[in-house]
Amino acid sequence: MQFTLDILAKTRQFFGQFLENTSLEDLNKVPEGFNNNIIWNIGHIVVTQQLLAYKLSGLPMMVDEVMISKYMKGTKPEGVVSQEEVNNIKALLFSTLEKTKEDVENGVFKTFNSYTVSTTGNTLNTIEDAFDFILFHEGMHLGYVMALVRAINS
Repeated sequence: MQFTLDILAKTRQFFGQFLENTSLEDLNKVPEGFNNNIIWNIGHIVVTQQLLAYKLSGLPMMVDEVMISKYMKGTKPEGVVSQEEVNNIKALLFSTLEKTKEDVENGVFKTFNSYTVSTTGNTLNTIEDAFDFILFHEGMHLGYVMALVRAINS
């Protein structure tokens, strides 16, 4: 699982670079042909990691219900995200992963409620399965963000 967490950290560094190097206006832009924007994708991966790893393990999450309802599967951007919210998402992008690494090292993940993901149809039966899927999911959304950046800059 250490390898998976290391790759997740590197993936999140890429997301962080997009947050650093993209204007607030462009983070909020939904280009023609897209259903969402850069900031939604980044908020979504933070929320999804928390739901799949923590909620399915019966553990407290580091994101609140407001954030979950705004960025969970099936949502889309509703209005403009403020710089304050971008800063919060950026902080959570890294703090949630650091806490997760700590919790893995401390053996916090003891139980897991199986869940079938809609993206692939696979059933997650263990926390290891969840982290494997989270890695795939974040890579997929990194690709979406890269496509959004290209569309915005063309």
